[in-house]
Amino acid sequence: MAKFRILLLTNRDSDNVGDQIIEATAVSIIKGIMENLGVPTSDYAISSRAAGIISRKYMSTGDPALLEPARAAISAADVIVFGGAPLFNYSYQSFYLRTIRTLELAEEYNVPVLFSSIGVEPYDPTNPKSVALKEALSLSCVRQITTRDDFASLQKYVEGTEIPVAHVSDPAVFADVVFGAAQSGLAGRPGARRKIGLVVTRAGIFKDNGIAFTKAEQQKFWLDVIDLLTERGYDYRLFTTGHFTDEAFLDELVKVKGVPQSKAAITVNSQEELVGELSACDGVIAYRLHASITAFAYGIPSIGLSWNFKVPYFYESVGHGDRALAPEHWNATDVVDAIEKAIAGGVTKDEDFLSSVYTTLFSGLKAIVTPGSDTEPYTYGELREKLPQYPGTTPAQYQEKMRNKLRRIYDTLNAKGPKRKPVKRSLPRRVLGKVKRVLRPAR
Repeated sequence: MAKFRILLLTNRDSDNVGDQIIEATAVSIIKGIMENLGVPTSDYAISSRAAGIISRKYMSTGDPALLEPARAAISAADVIVFGGAPLFNYSYQSFYLRTIRTLELAEEYNVPVLFSSIGVEPYDPTNPKSVALKEALSLSCVRQITTRDDFASLQKYVEGTEIPVAHVSDPAVFADVVFGAAQSGLAGRPGARRKIGLVVTRAGIFKDNGIAFTKAEQQKFWLDVIDLLTERGYDYRLFTTGHFTDEAFLDELVKVKGVPQSKAAITVNSQEELVGELSACDGVIAYRLHASITAFAYGIPSIGLSWNFKVPYFYESVGHGDRALAPEHWNATDVVDAIEKAIAGGVTKDEDFLSSVYTTLFSGLKAIVTPGSDTEPYTYGELREKLPQYPGTTPAQYQEKMRNKLRRIYDTLNAKGPKRKPVKRSLPRRVLGKVKRVLRPAR
């Protein structure tokens, strides 16, 4: 019997390690579902690919030859699962176009599509991009859509169709199950000062989202937070979720603003490294959402600095809406007070909501893989026992991550043309210092 072929599309190729955590947890959830349905591992295969399976070069040139790799992958699949990626982004990204083209190919080859816990930007009936996306979602290949954030907009996207939709948890809420306890140990170290993780972001993210908050203001914010934490007796650790522009910002805090190098992890390149940084903290203050979500999975209280609507959506969904702070509260006193309150209050978890990312995808896959089955999804307790763990990043995989990251750095620095000016920014010396080592062939 031929294997059942699952094409999983996520942001696995992103430098943002949070996206890599999503991919690993999505793979684990799909494997758990197949076991739950009684399908042995020998009878199915998961092909995990980048959600941007339609290349940028094809989108810019329309050259049919450039579409062949995507055609081959999609036509070979029995189902496509979009897992946890911001697939409906159109406001300052063009990802929605690639989502549309993927759906058109799935329709052409009669391959069912499930969207699981995806990011959704607000529906705008006056925006041609938003309307084009809505039209593509009406294709018969689309069988289910669930979102981790803007459910009201999702409902508008599917008006006039019978596509089942739901608001669900992010797959990364199971990061503690999939990655296990970090090597550095969890928070609560006897005799040690409480450590607060500080997760910085790139300088331009605020302008992209219509927030007047400059690089200098973000630098001052973190320096003020460090001073107040120190004054109140806390230890601290600065790090990123891995995007090189975030690392460039942190590197400048160390080189120019005098943050001790021992207090910063400039480069983060794997899921294990990010989990290790987060799980060594007693509390986390973060701009990057998946630092907050992964901290939540490990039971570590966090404060999310809301530069985008998706940050408060997450905190509200898990019952901690007061822990998402809008820009008017981005000052040391408000933020440090908030993390102290969060630490005192701990982390609460709604097991039914956390299971929702699993139960909805279970329903969607069951209808395709084992139609007519009366099998029930695992309970939350069973999920914590049965979801398979991430096997670990091998040295060869780590080198590949670094090669891809360096290629994106070079592409960004060398960008030319009327639409993009050459980028001038300081790159972390630690990144550039790894080039020769990273580009050596894996043994």
